[in-house]
Amino acid sequence: MKGTIKVLCCAVLASSLSHQVSAQQDCMIGEVKWFAGNFAPRGWAFANGQILAISSNTALFSILGTTYGGDGRTTFGLPSLRGRSIVGAGNGPGLSQVRLGAKMGTETTTLNNTHLPTHAHSAGTLKGEMTINKSAGTTELPEGATLADSQRMASYTAMPTTPETTATTAAGSVGITQGATGNAGGNQAFNIRNPAQALNPIICLFGTFPSRS
Repeated sequence: MKGTIKVLCCAVLASSLSHQVSAQQDCMIGEVKWFAGNFAPRGWAFANGQILAISSNTALFSILGTTYGGDGRTTFGLPSLRGRSIVGAGNGPGLSQVRLGAKMGTETTTLNNTHLPTHAHSAGTLKGEMTINKSAGTTELPEGATLADSQRMASYTAMPTTPETTATTAAGSVGITQGATGNAGGNQAFNIRNPAQALNPIICLFGTFPSRS
């Protein structure tokens, strides 16, 4: 009976170890995944830009090199995905070149005059009109749109037979010595981050070494 129990215990332990080894070998060294837990599983590490010793991670270093940091002699770095999304490296059609390991983007931005579309502000014209009565001025009160002169004072020596019905103003100009337009807006940065949910990025340290095609 005791021998049977020992055999069963050994079988369970061997099965557990086999599953752990299999779980580690299932991942490919350098593979990055998203993990919903708050810890890095055995054989994995958080992809948060930490510096590792080459001597303890020779296989991973042979894949990553110093693309993500380190001096290349005794240390190398892991990708830093804290607060970042992932974009494919390379040059897609109509897109800019993205170098492997490069960091880009910003959470906020501020607009300035260079972001506005080209446009012009036109100045309007001012038109003035005056209504003149052609009747002779015989009253001191300029009622009825009449240009009147005083009965006690002669404005001119002789009245024309037919009074003029138009008024002409002399040409002139207006000069502005100094002026300024007021600024509008607060010139504050605004958020351009997409809606997201945070998970932990993890990278495989030990597993299957990827073969080059």
